[in-house]
Amino acid sequence: MPGTRKLGRTTDSRNAMLRAMVTYLFENGKIETTVTRAKEVRSMAEKMVTLGKQEDLHAKRQIFSYITKEDIAKKVIDEYGPKYADRNGGYTRIYKIGPRRGDAAEMAIIELV
Repeated sequence: MPGTRKLGRTTDSRNAMLRAMVTYLFENGKIETTVTRAKEVRSMAEKMVTLGKQEDLHAKRQIFSYITKEDIAKKVIDEYGPKYADRNGGYTRIYKIGPRRGDAAEMAIIELV
C-alpha cells in the first residue's frame, strides 16, 4: 500500500474507500475530495495506469483485483494504457480549490491528464 496516511480509518475501511475512489476517478475522469485523500488516490491511480500499460496477464489480474467495476478495469487496460504509453508517470493532476464550508478541510480536484 503506497503512502502512510491513515485518513482516520481502519485498514479495511481505508482500502475500500481508496478502491472506490480510484474506480470513480477512472469512470468519470475527475473527482472532488480533500487534499490528503487526493494524494493517496493519485498514488494508486498511477499504479493502475502503469499496470494498464503492461501487456501481461499478471498485470491485468492485478487491475481486475483492485478496481471494483469490471467495465472500468477493461477501460483502464484498453484506453488508458495505450493513451499514456509514451508518458513516464504523471497521469493525474491535483488542483486545490479552497476550504470546505462545513469543517474548513482543504479541498482539491483530482483529474486524469
